[in-house]
Amino acid sequence: MKTKTSKIIISIISVLVVAGLGSLFVNLGMDWFNSLAKPSQWIYNFIIPIMWTIIYLATCVVLYLWISNGDISTKVAVLFVINGILNVLWCLIFFTMHLTFLGNVVIVANTIFAVVLLYQIFKYNEFYGYLLSIYPIWLCLATTLNLACWILN
Repeated sequence: MKTKTSKIIISIISVLVVAGLGSLFVNLGMDWFNSLAKPSQWIYNFIIPIMWTIIYLATCVVLYLWISNGDISTKVAVLFVINGILNVLWCLIFFTMHLTFLGNVVIVANTIFAVVLLYQIFKYNEFYGYLLSIYPIWLCLATTLNLACWILN
């Protein structure tokens, strides 16, 4: 029981670290980002943190349920870690370093790994998959917008 509790705490802290670092890097680059030309189909800025909050909450819920009801596979754990690293790396490269092309490379990789993660989750539990399906869907939209920023600027 103690092991499950520690795994849940570590998992949730890990999600919070990813969210915190991502937010830090985004905030460091907001003035630059706001000065970029964006496509007319751009989403309202206030929606972005709401979506990420939903994604991070869904991730915490899935990790909590998964660990509470069994043990998460090493493969899925590694995919979660890769997605977290790519997420933070994209925020750093795109927003803080202002490298839009390299940001595209990273976000495409992140999207691919998110789809692979979702596939692996669905194999284990459809409910968990549905909870996290918003993540790769959101990354597909973000990838499109990221590409548009690179083209327009």
